Order: sequence, then structure tokens, then C-alpha cells
Amino acid sequence: MLMSHLPALVIIIPLVCAPLCVLLRGKDWAFGVAVLATWASFVCSILLTLQVSELGTISYAMGGWEPPYGIELRIDALNAYILLIVSGIGSVVVPYARNSMLLEYIESRAYLFYSAYLLCLCGLMGVAVTGDAFNLFVFLEISSLSSYVLIALGSDRRALTAAYQYLVMGTIGATFIVIAVGLLYQATGTLNMADIAKRLPEAGYGNRTVIAAFAFLAIGAGLKIAIFPLHQWLPNAYTYAPNVVSAFLAATATKVSVYILLRFVFSVFGVDFSFNSLPSAIPFLALAVIAMFIPSIVACFQMNVKRVLAYSSVGQIGYMMLGVSLVSVAGLTASILHLFNHALMKGALFLVLGAVFYRIGSCRIDRMAGLAKQMPWTMAAFVGGGLSLVGVPLTAGFISKWYLILAALEKGWWYIAVLIVVTSLIAVIYVWRVFEAAYFRDPPADLCNVAEAPLSLLLPAWILVLANFYFGLETSISVGLAERAAQALMGGG
Repeated sequence: MLMSHLPALVIIIPLVCAPLCVLLRGKDWAFGVAVLATWASFVCSILLTLQVSELGTISYAMGGWEPPYGIELRIDALNAYILLIVSGIGSVVVPYARNSMLLEYIESRAYLFYSAYLLCLCGLMGVAVTGDAFNLFVFLEISSLSSYVLIALGSDRRALTAAYQYLVMGTIGATFIVIAVGLLYQATGTLNMADIAKRLPEAGYGNRTVIAAFAFLAIGAGLKIAIFPLHQWLPNAYTYAPNVVSAFLAATATKVSVYILLRFVFSVFGVDFSFNSLPSAIPFLALAVIAMFIPSIVACFQMNVKRVLAYSSVGQIGYMMLGVSLVSVAGLTASILHLFNHALMKGALFLVLGAVFYRIGSCRIDRMAGLAKQMPWTMAAFVGGGLSLVGVPLTAGFISKWYLILAALEKGWWYIAVLIVVTSLIAVIYVWRVFEAAYFRDPPADLCNVAEAPLSLLLPAWILVLANFYFGLETSISVGLAERAAQALMGGG
């Protein structure tokens, strides 16, 4: 009986536990509730993925009202993949938060942090499971509002400015998305995404309302994804947010936004309209290539490693959009696979930086000089994550880039394959700057006796680092799920 309600439980558990953290007040009690909630959601996500693999798409009618008249939760291969990413990262990050520097600044209000964290988790997973376009917007706002709060908790006063900038840009993006939903409702008379997809051909793809809806959706999702040049909010948000928040958002938030674009462009509007009736592939390709280069070059000149990783994330989003622009099963497989692999590598790297900040109070490259001798396990974890970010063979990062190169060659676009290799070499530059400082320089005079990070911070980071190598060797799960999701999207499923 319980198994039949998994689509609802995966979002209800964190939603109910968020106010429970506030009611219990105590730091330890709130931490316990947050751990139980995140891991319970992760288990539900795993079970849902197994069900989808065995039974196919799962439809769950809320309140017994059948779709399209009632609210539907709909889980297919793509939704299940996103759920695994969000709940998995959320489960690993929560134990890390207990001893991170964040709680030293807001120890008396730790329960508020856990409450906002669970609300953000609930919103992100709600976006993934809902089959209703308006409820997708509602869940997106739940995750956005809570993420603004989480970013503003940073110890640096600039965190408030970063949160406000993210609020303004995020609100514009969400407004564009809700306008698109309204236009689709006007054209089709329904909010159920599967039903919209069926009715759009009747409404007529030449309908200016439908075309306007596509434009609003693409721009709104682009803002949320932080695709170049709509990325201005992301570097400051990731740099000045608490380290645990940077790790969580970098690994999940933009991935869910990419999911929104994939769901609407391929499932709701359909491949024929999105890429044949409208010339969308060329703009997506141009923006993707620019995003792969310019932010990566900018990252090479940053002195704060969190800022380096933030600009790197914008560049990595370019890889995801490149796969989308190829409009093929191979390209989509590479994009969806990179959602998963990028979550692992960026989650690991930001968690490592949190451990560094815990000991030296800074994430600047010059302050990390000689740190490898004093914090060998911490910096070894950074090396592991950095190798995956570059795309070195035997790491998860290599797998998704390899699939992207194969997809480009399948289209006959060898020059795109060359560009992917070149941008990977740029990544070598900004990752090497950190390696060189930590391993080949002497430490600053005031940082000669730095201790290794505590196990509570190292363990979550190493779990994600080892996952980068595991999924670089064993690809049947990550690639298999990505391929099934890509085939369903290209088939209109």
C-alpha cells in the first residue's frame, strides 16, 4: 500500500518535516529530523526509479481526481533521474551541515536553516514529479524563496546582496515561466502537461500564442539555468552563500532548471515544433558554445576558488545545452548524463572548499598555499573532484564529455568535438592553479599549523569524490537511465 504512494511521499516527507524543525527548535532535534527526511526521500527516489524501470511511466492522481482534471504526479525515466540527483545530493550534504562553519554563525537558529533546506529540497523534487504546469511553477517558487534565505545566511555581508540579486533575476525568470503557462492554458484549456502536449497540435503550432509561450518559457528557464549571458546572478550567489548551501545549490538547482527546459521543449511542445517549426537549435548551439568558452576563461583569472567553481558551473551548463542543441538521442543522453555527473563533481568540490574554509577561514588561492601538506585528505579530495571536472579518463566527467563528443561526431560536426576538447584544456588551467598553490608553494606565515578537516566534513566530500570514480568505471546505471530518458523525450514521451 505504501509503495503506491511513493510519488506523493517523496515531496510530502520534507514538506511536513520543514515546519517540524521549527516546532522542535533544538539544534540536535532539527538536525535529526532533517537527516531522516532527506534519507527517507532518497530511499523513496530509489524505489521510484526501480518501479519506473520495471513498469514504465507512473501516474499518481492526487486526491483520487483523475488527470487532466485533477493534479497528477507523473514519474518517468527523466523525472526519476532528477529525483535521484536532488535527493542523493541532499542526503549527503545534510550531515555535513552540522559541523560546517555555517552553524557557527547561526547556531542559535540552526533549526531555521534546516527548515529552509527541507523546503528547498521539497520544491526541487516537486518540480521533478509534478505533471501539472502551474504546480511546477508553485514548486519552483518554493525552492527559489527558500534558496534566497539560504544564500543570505552567508557570513560575508555580500551574501545579502547576492541573495537580493538572485531574488530579482529569479523572480523575472519565474514570471516568464508563469506567463508561458498562462499562454499555454489559453491555447489549450488545460494545465496538465501531458494533456497540453496532446492538444497543442489542435491549437495549431502556427498559433502566435503558442509561439509566444515557447519564447517566454525558453527565456524564463534560461534565467533559472544561468545559461550565458543570463548567468549574472550565479557567481555571487555561489561565492558568498554558506559553503554547505553552495554545494547543495550547485549540484541541484540548475539541474532542475535544465529539467524544466527539457520537459517543456521535448515533451510539451514536442521536437517537431521546437526544432523544425521554430529554428531553436541554432540559437541553443551558439549560446552553448559561447557558454563553454567565456565563463571558463573568466574562471582562470579568479582568486577565490568558490568563484572559480561558480564560473566553471556556467561553462558546464554550456555542455548540457550543447547536447540539447544536437536534437538527437545521443546528444540528449550526453546532456542528461552530464546533469548527474556534474552534480557529483561540483558537490564534491564545494564540500571540500567548506572543509578548507572550516580550517583557514578563506577560499582564496593564495591562502591555500602549501595546504596539501597540512590537510592531505582534504586536498586529495579536491584533486579527485578536479580531475572529474577536467574530464580525465576513469572519472564521471570524462564519460559525459565522451558521449557529447560521440553525439557531435554522429551529426558530422567534428569541429564541435574539437571545441569540447579545447574547453576541457581551459578547465585544466583553472584547476591546476589550485593544485599548484596547494602542492608546490609554502604556506603563509600565519597558517603553518593547520589541522586536517574533521571526519564529519571529509566523509561527505569523499563519498561524492569516490562516486565520481565509481560512475566513471561503472556506467550501466547512469548511462542506462540517461539513454532511456533521452529516447522517451525524442519519442515525445
